[in-house]
Amino acid sequence: MTLLVGALLGAGLLLCVSPWLWPRQEGPARDPRSTRLRRLLDEAGHSRTPTRTIVAVMVAIAAVSAALAWLLTGIPVLVSLAALAGAAAPVMFLRGRRLRLRKARRQMWPDVCDLLVAAIRVGLSLPDAVASLAESAPPAVRPAFQVFARDLQSTGRFESSLDRLKATLADPIADRIAETLRMARQVGGTELTGVLRALSSSVRADAALRGEVEARQSWIRGAAVLGAVAPWVILGLLVMRPEGRDAYGSTEGVLVILVGAVVSVVAFRIMLRIGRLPEPERWFG
Repeated sequence: MTLLVGALLGAGLLLCVSPWLWPRQEGPARDPRSTRLRRLLDEAGHSRTPTRTIVAVMVAIAAVSAALAWLLTGIPVLVSLAALAGAAAPVMFLRGRRLRLRKARRQMWPDVCDLLVAAIRVGLSLPDAVASLAESAPPAVRPAFQVFARDLQSTGRFESSLDRLKATLADPIADRIAETLRMARQVGGTELTGVLRALSSSVRADAALRGEVEARQSWIRGAAVLGAVAPWVILGLLVMRPEGRDAYGSTEGVLVILVGAVVSVVAFRIMLRIGRLPEPERWFG
């Protein structure tokens, strides 16, 4: 009976998301990069991962979480909350990875600017200077410049290769560097090295300030996670006992669980908002 209920739940969740997994192809195809999930995948370093893959992972984790909650508690409201939490877990993971990538890359962009200045000063053309970063750039961003170098070699079009580089890196500072290079390519001028040096100094100062503030505010994120998880761990231990299962399976118990879920989500979001610094937007993305 338990397996049947779990199978029906999984089939129902699959049917709910089927319009996004298998959309009808009518009229002009919609650009998948316009969706928020597609943008999140790009910025988290999974630009080659299809959107339907992450949706399928969300459905699978939601089904497994709901099945485990049903086996352990047998309370429908907890099963629903477990399914929602499981579906949100991949999105939270991608957001965390996006923040970690941005923090790591923020330390590298001043070095990239310095390498570009050095390549231009030795007499390389602008496309060749960018392509040389395929061998000299920091290891974390080197694959993106290797793709740029191959694309430039095969097509010979600097601007289209630059657009692909921006899409691969999916970083606000990388967008600023790319647009600076594009403008220098289009209008020319002798101030490119000075602009890159100024951009390098600005990014380096911003990274140092952010690192100091984030180190002081890291306890806020830890307190938010602990405050959100601890009550649900205690609730899970209580509902494993027969008397706790009966109490929280009643109407009053369901109401307490729902109110607690809303309070936990709101409090967690407020704590994260307090401890989070504003991230630069991709104005040129």
